[in-house]
Amino acid sequence: MSMGSEGATPGYLVWRLSTKWRVAVDRAVAPLGLTHAQYAIVASLHGMRHAGERPSQRRLADHTGLEPLYVSKLARALESAGLIERTRDPRDPRAVQLALTEQGLDVTLRAIGMVHGLLEQLTEPLGGLDSARTRTFASELALLLDAPLEPPHDSTAETITDESSKGKS
Repeated sequence: MSMGSEGATPGYLVWRLSTKWRVAVDRAVAPLGLTHAQYAIVASLHGMRHAGERPSQRRLADHTGLEPLYVSKLARALESAGLIERTRDPRDPRAVQLALTEQGLDVTLRAIGMVHGLLEQLTEPLGGLDSARTRTFASELALLLDAPLEPPHDSTAETITDESSKGKS
């Protein structure tokens, strides 16, 4: 375990791992003119294209977990860079469909290769990408991602509010 991780909560560890991953991807794809968030967009577009889909911005936001407004901003920047094209959906004129350009496909494939190398490094302590431990880890992460999160019910705040309102009567 890394220094400072002993006794850490799962939330803290997830946050640290996600931060470590985001920084590593940012550094890896920066020479291609991409950020981690832009990489998430183009790599997702590539995967969805491979599956025969030309997603709307809304569908891509749902797929990536990013806010629709943020996806729109990223899509505009990627379009300005010549990496994606945005077109009106012929079935829904309010929707914008996204697709990689040829240049975008080239950059995306290079970025995917770089990020795959990072993933190999990250999962090495678990036995590599194809190990049973990594598959179990991925399943556990997917389980956590699928768990709904409700805003916490803070009974302490209610108690404090109740106590302070008693003195005002």
